[in-house]
Amino acid sequence: MLLVRLAKRTEYTNPSGQRNSQRVIDISDTIVVTGGAGFIGSNFVLQWFRNGGSSLVNLDALTYAGNTENLESLKSDQRHQLVCGDICDAEHVGSILREYRPRAILHFAAESHVDRSIADPSAFIRTNVQGTLALLEQARLYWLQLDSAGRQAFRFLHVSTDEVYGSLGPDDPAFSESTAYAPNSPYAASKAASDHLVRAYHHTYGLPVLTTNCSNNYGPYQFPEKLIPLMILNALEGKPLPVYGDGCNVRDWLFVEDHCSAIRVILDRGRVGETYNIGGNSERKNIDVVTAICDLVDEMSPDSGAGTRRKLITYVTDRPGHDRRYAIDATKISRELEWRPAETFEGGLRKTVAWYLKNAAWIQNVRTGTYREWIRQNYEERISR
Repeated sequence: MLLVRLAKRTEYTNPSGQRNSQRVIDISDTIVVTGGAGFIGSNFVLQWFRNGGSSLVNLDALTYAGNTENLESLKSDQRHQLVCGDICDAEHVGSILREYRPRAILHFAAESHVDRSIADPSAFIRTNVQGTLALLEQARLYWLQLDSAGRQAFRFLHVSTDEVYGSLGPDDPAFSESTAYAPNSPYAASKAASDHLVRAYHHTYGLPVLTTNCSNNYGPYQFPEKLIPLMILNALEGKPLPVYGDGCNVRDWLFVEDHCSAIRVILDRGRVGETYNIGGNSERKNIDVVTAICDLVDEMSPDSGAGTRRKLITYVTDRPGHDRRYAIDATKISRELEWRPAETFEGGLRKTVAWYLKNAAWIQNVRTGTYREWIRQNYEERISR
């Protein structure tokens, strides 16, 4: 099992931020990633090291969605330090920055499931708003301690969502970086607030920030309460496939590997203070995503006795305030940074289904009693209404 370092308090010899730890690390090239044991964060960390990345400190609270098994392949990699800690703990965050003196902070950590935000908005305000504020303030204090060259080189990259922009009609133009914010769920509102805080810290204090707003991610290691993994696993097990409302809500789908590659490009070459939308150029109705999953599961794990998995599709009571359509205009990142998604939706979905078919042990370990209770409350009770 991957060794996790617990929260640590470090003593310092002077107020300049000079560390007195005996640990030797290449501080000039280290980055800090928050939420790096979650779905997108862990995919980023794994891709970072596959591409020869430098030392990385991974700060994660290891809640229900943070999973050390995602990072098992790094258990012997000395470049990776996994630290269990809460971004709301300002003292701990500050000690990490002073100890490792990173050149960048990449902020993935967030509560991210809309249905959970409807059930308990307060958890989303705590992590997404208060946590981001604590992280920004500690980053600002650390940044001020750097010399001129260090301040020039430092970056704070904030990972956000297209949901901050609200909902589109069927013929509306896609979200661009200049689209007005209009969040419609507690989750989206909490992410909008965090985006505004990041912007404010740049314009008020000069902190060198970058913000990304991405569309719906999918791929390996996604916690199985989200649409695509939930449908894959239910289809494999012959369980109902719960589809909200009429199933015609539209999302743009982004393969997680593409998202991670875009973040790396933005970190390297993005303009300070700017926002970049990241999309997959793959708008699909939810029902079309579900039927595509059914067909892939039928093909890759046929069950002659069950017949087509499409017969498992079950329409359930819609989510309150369910946004009708999201779409991303990724012209800016394509024009300025020459980034485009490498994966088609069809190819990415096939890879995703194959991954879940091959990783039964991972699935078994994340499906705890807490997860089963959430699924019962959020989906099974809707089906029974």
